[in-house]
Amino acid sequence: MAEAVLAHLVKEAELSDKITLDSAGTGGWHVGDPADSRTLAVLKKHSIPYNGRARQLQRSDLNEFDYILAMDTENLSGIRRLLGNPKDGQPEIALFLSYANAAELLTRTEVPDPYYNNQFDEVYELVLAGSQALLDHLRKTHEF
Repeated sequence: MAEAVLAHLVKEAELSDKITLDSAGTGGWHVGDPADSRTLAVLKKHSIPYNGRARQLQRSDLNEFDYILAMDTENLSGIRRLLGNPKDGQPEIALFLSYANAAELLTRTEVPDPYYNNQFDEVYELVLAGSQALLDHLRKTHEF
C-alpha cells in the first residue's frame, strides 16, 4: 500500500523522473503475489492504481536505493540483520513513519500489518501521512 500511495503522490508532484521507488518484504512468503485484495480495495476507493507484485529485499538494494524504510521495528531489525549497518554512501535505513514523527504530524511510530487485524483504512491514513512527510523530506533534502 505504501508503495502505491507514495508513487501516486510522486506522480501528482511531477517528480517521477527524480524519484524511483519499490517495495520489498523481509520474508519470501508472498514473492510474486499481487497485493492483498483488501489493500487493492482501499487503494481503488482513493483512486490509486497499483499492479505491483511482492518481492523480497536483497543485499543489492543497498546499491539501488537511497532509503530503505521499514513499517515496524521488527522488520527494521530484520533489514539491519540482512543488510548490516549502512556505510557512507549507502542508504538511510529507518522507520517509514520517522519523517512524519520528525515533522510532528504523527506520534505513532509503526504501521501495523493490516493482514491480520483488517484495519486497512487505518493503515491507509498512516501510510498517506507518512508518504506526505517523506515526500516533503525528499524535496527539502534533495532540493526538488
